[in-house]
Amino acid sequence: MSDARGGVMTLDEPMRSVAIIGGGIVGWSAAVALKRRVPALQVSILPIAVPPNALADRVENTLPSIIGFHDDLGLREDDAVLRAGSSWRLGTRFEGWAQGLPPYVHAYGPYGRPFGTASFHHHWVRAARMGTAAPYDTHSPAAMLANAGRLVGTEPELGSIFADIQIGLVLDLERYRAMLRAFAAHLGVVIHEGVLSTVQLRSADGFIGQVILEHGGSVEADLFIDASGPDGLLRDTIDAEWEDWTPWLRNDRLVRAVGPGSAPAALDHVTALAGGWRWRTSAIGKTIHGLCYSSAALEDEDARRLLVDADATDTATPVAFSQGCRTTPWARNCVAIGDAATVIEPLEWTNLHLAHSAIDRIVSMMTGRDCHPLEIADYNRQAGAEVSRVRDFVLCHYGAARRPEPFWQSRAELPESLARTLELFTERGRLPFFEEETFSRDSWLAILLGQGVIPRRVDALIEATRPDHSDAAMAGFRTTIERELPRFPTATDHHAVQMRRISR
Repeated sequence: MSDARGGVMTLDEPMRSVAIIGGGIVGWSAAVALKRRVPALQVSILPIAVPPNALADRVENTLPSIIGFHDDLGLREDDAVLRAGSSWRLGTRFEGWAQGLPPYVHAYGPYGRPFGTASFHHHWVRAARMGTAAPYDTHSPAAMLANAGRLVGTEPELGSIFADIQIGLVLDLERYRAMLRAFAAHLGVVIHEGVLSTVQLRSADGFIGQVILEHGGSVEADLFIDASGPDGLLRDTIDAEWEDWTPWLRNDRLVRAVGPGSAPAALDHVTALAGGWRWRTSAIGKTIHGLCYSSAALEDEDARRLLVDADATDTATPVAFSQGCRTTPWARNCVAIGDAATVIEPLEWTNLHLAHSAIDRIVSMMTGRDCHPLEIADYNRQAGAEVSRVRDFVLCHYGAARRPEPFWQSRAELPESLARTLELFTERGRLPFFEEETFSRDSWLAILLGQGVIPRRVDALIEATRPDHSDAAMAGFRTTIERELPRFPTATDHHAVQMRRISR
């Protein structure tokens, strides 16, 4: 086997160089993570512009997992949040997904506390069937904190019901990308400037040998990471195998807009519409609007008009996308990440999370220079399990929805994994275990119960606790949450305190 320079490659020789193609947040995240966590690697990046439909690079909202990603890089809150213009979020408020039911919140953290012989949600399900249950999200400290416009200002006391709250971010995309670029340069990442012209494959083994630039020069590496967006400019040169999700996830258009700023808020608002859904996020100095929809149900101009009517002042051109994933994101010496690997609508904000997870997996499963097929196969197996379950979680919102419009009614038979999840839950309120779950059981329960999916039978384990005792315990938990809320700062006050601290 020959290497990129024509020499003989020794099996199991360590990986020496990695090149990333893509200049968005995903590409810079990969460059920083690889150089920071594997310092011996020579890491280079060709920061070509990513297209408007590269959602992992274009959607501001993130899951709480981004905090752990920053921790692994040694990025402090001051750098990754405050100086880069980001703000905090605790979850999402969903409205209109089940007509006849009130809005509900999917927040990041536990719902209730287990007591007796059964999990908390079984007590709630029994009360719901008896007509005595308060809304499920009133038992979530994070949801109630966010509804009150407040944030966790300091580390909660050990054992506090607020101790397990998780926090996501709303990024200022340009400032955040600039921060990552500066950090990459500081770490010693080699930055190539130019426009990609040709990807050359080696005739001996089909590996990528080098990337040729338009006006001369080339980029060589042992491993190439494709962060170029949905077109997969590198990965497609090896094969273009793709799993199509459009029979289930029918949205294929997205338009974003910006409106006047308002007070920071810890909740996004996501509203179901006849042909898709609309979101609103309060960020620092601006309000972010977006609409994700099906072109078969809504015209592009009508979508833009809906955002203007929602007080958006700067509306972008709608972009098209097709949902699905690569069946093998890693092939030979090229691995696709971000939208080059998975395209999924931003409901639940999983786009950047999946890119970060892929980067973490590359680091932890780094192969030798020969990119052994067995190691690649295991990477692809794990990546496939993760993205399939994220697809199921997003699709669960549609599977559990109650709306009359054709967009919501005509959908292909659900994937077997989600169908099994829903069947098991609707029978007795239980959720099956899957490897590589992104979302916790509390998150699944928040969506299912929030949209009115009530199990047909109460779990037998609940019978050890009398209904009035369950009701009293749940009421006590809600009272404790409400009593503690006033001691937390508002989102505005929390941000002001943090900015004063770093300006000293």
